Parts: sequence; C-alpha cells; structure tokens
Amino acid sequence: MKTKITEMLGIEHPIIQGGMHYVGFAELAAAVSNAGGLGIITGLTQKTPADLANEIARCKDMTDKPIGVNVTFLPIVNTPDYPAIIKAIIKGGVKVVETAGNNPSKVLPYLKDAGIKVIHKCTSVRHALKAQSIGCDAASIDGFECGGHPGEDDIPNMILLPRAADELEIPFVSSGGQADGRSLVASLAMGAEGMNMGTRFIATKEAPVHENVKQAIVNASELDTRLVMRSLRNTERVMNNTAVENLLEKEKELGDKLTFEDIIEEVAGVYPRIMMEGDMDAGAWSCGMVAGLINDIPTVQELIDRIMLEADEIITDRLSGIVGRD
Repeated sequence: MKTKITEMLGIEHPIIQGGMHYVGFAELAAAVSNAGGLGIITGLTQKTPADLANEIARCKDMTDKPIGVNVTFLPIVNTPDYPAIIKAIIKGGVKVVETAGNNPSKVLPYLKDAGIKVIHKCTSVRHALKAQSIGCDAASIDGFECGGHPGEDDIPNMILLPRAADELEIPFVSSGGQADGRSLVASLAMGAEGMNMGTRFIATKEAPVHENVKQAIVNASELDTRLVMRSLRNTERVMNNTAVENLLEKEKELGDKLTFEDIIEEVAGVYPRIMMEGDMDAGAWSCGMVAGLINDIPTVQELIDRIMLEADEIITDRLSGIVGRD
C-alpha cells in the first residue's frame, strides 16, 4: 500500500509505532521496522543522550530499515539536555523524528538541515496548523480516545480526522483507537495517510515490557481507562487500577486546590515498576480505550501482516462490493 506517508518515510506499510515511555526500546522499534512499518525509540526513556546514542546503534544492529526517535518537549523541573539529544539523533543517522508536547521550533532547523523528517503529535487542528506553519513535514492527529495525553478539547477521531483533512496541506496519520485493518481503512477514508499505534504494540511478543502489562491490556475492555489530572489541565488517559482510584479520589476531594505534589506518589517515577517489574498497581500508566479491541499477543510481524490483509479485504471485498451494487 502506497500513501504519502509511506513515500515520505520510505516504509512499506502506513503504520507507525508511536513513542511510549519504557516501551519504545530498540527491540520493539526494530521489530516494527522489519515488519514494514516505522519503529520509534522513545528518546526520554533513555537516561542520557549517550544512552540514547547507544539505543539507536543497538536498533540499527537489528534492522536496516528506517527507524525514528520520539522527542517529547515538556515543562518539567529537570529539563533534559535537548541539544545533546538532537545531536545523538543526527549523529546516529536517524531519518525520522516524532515530536510531542511543546512547540519543537527550536530544534527544527537542526533536524531539517540533517534531512530528518519531523512528525509532530497534535491533539487539535489548531496545533496541527501551527506544526505545519513552522515546517513540520507531517502531523500525528491524536483523538480523545488515545492513551497518554489527549489534550483538553475532547474531540474524537471521527470528527478530528476529517477536520484535519479539511485544513491541513501536510500529510497526517491517525492516532488513538487504532488497532486493526478496520482502523487503517477508516483513517484513510477520513483523510489520513496512515495510522500511529501505541497501546496495540504494547501487547506484542517483542514489546520489552512485563507480561503482566500485556495481559492487563488483553483483559481490559474499552471501559477500563480513566482520565486523570484534568483539573491540572494535563489530562492523561490511563489504565484503571488501585493507584488511579486513589488519585481520582484525591482529585475529587481537593478540587481546584489540587497540585501535582498531591498526586506525585501515583504518577512520578512509576513506569519502571510497572513496565519492567509488572507491579500493576504501582501508579498511573498510559493506555488507550483501544484496549477493548485487543484480544491477543501476536508477534509484530503477525500483527502488521494481519492488519494489511484485513485492510485489503475491506477495501477490495466489502467496500467495492457495496459500491458495485445496483
């Protein structure tokens, strides 16, 4: 399948693995790229720029296909060494960067000069238009369904994707609620040039996370995520667990008096305990509503092959059959 995204990124299938904290390691990124999609290493999961450089090199030992790196720009106390991170990406020969969070304009000239394509994650059309205006090559449009930070507008992809198609000149991919061939065909129908999957890729054999995490996703329904930190205007969609219930109770009790310090136990530094050790009640961890569509733990190759087969069957059989009816 050829789209503007496959042509731009030099990949076989219009499927991108989004950056995910303590999930986007070399093993998963290489598996996705080898299967014809675009695998992405999560830059800020690596403790230092040198560690990121090593992870990029490790991934390149596992695949000769294009890979990407996610760089998230956040207003946090201990600001990462972004210039050194960008240098590691450029020196590592990475050709695609997925940016997220705040405006990436400060690093864009360095990435563009190195011939790197930049895809910016956006939760609204206005943010996507801004990304287009500053020179991003593509956008990843995150609907309200997505795991992680869905923004504050609460617009689902059935509305957000066609709106993006109405407004944008740069290509974009769908993100949030993407799991199978139906997701891909629907995204293409609404104007996207491919799809970005996060949660679905966690429940694969190659995802380097604890088996408890994968099983929690398989066992969950579309009703098992919660929105936290809404009053802080830093909304995050997470898998429900004991820690999340405690967090929501604090939010209810404190209302607009809630501060980040009040919930730090539930949200700060919990990912290694969850993703590496499998302590499923250690804290809040990002998960999309798409968990309700995930029922197995295939290899990445099996998953992508299945998605593309399903998409082909939907387009050539179901849709063409409907159009061809008298």
